[in-house]
Amino acid sequence: MRITLTIDDDVADALEQRAKRLGVSFNQVVNETLRRGLAAQEAEDRPVFRVRPFRSGFRPGIDPLKLNQLNDELEVQAFLEKHPDWPSRT
Repeated sequence: MRITLTIDDDVADALEQRAKRLGVSFNQVVNETLRRGLAAQEAEDRPVFRVRPFRSGFRPGIDPLKLNQLNDELEVQAFLEKHPDWPSRT
């Protein structure tokens, strides 16, 4: 799409310098810059996601990272109670 824009002199100078530095056309630099500006604007418009920490009710000395280990041990125990002859099978 072709469009005529009036760009401030300082902005045009900065865009031209960037185009020369990158070795690309002025149009490419303008389009890239506009895309980045629009993407940044959309990111600012999104609501901020905040994590609210929740204090667990574990008592001191309880390691919550070992709860899965306890669950595994209880499952093994329940399995062995249902299948008392299991270890002797070959």
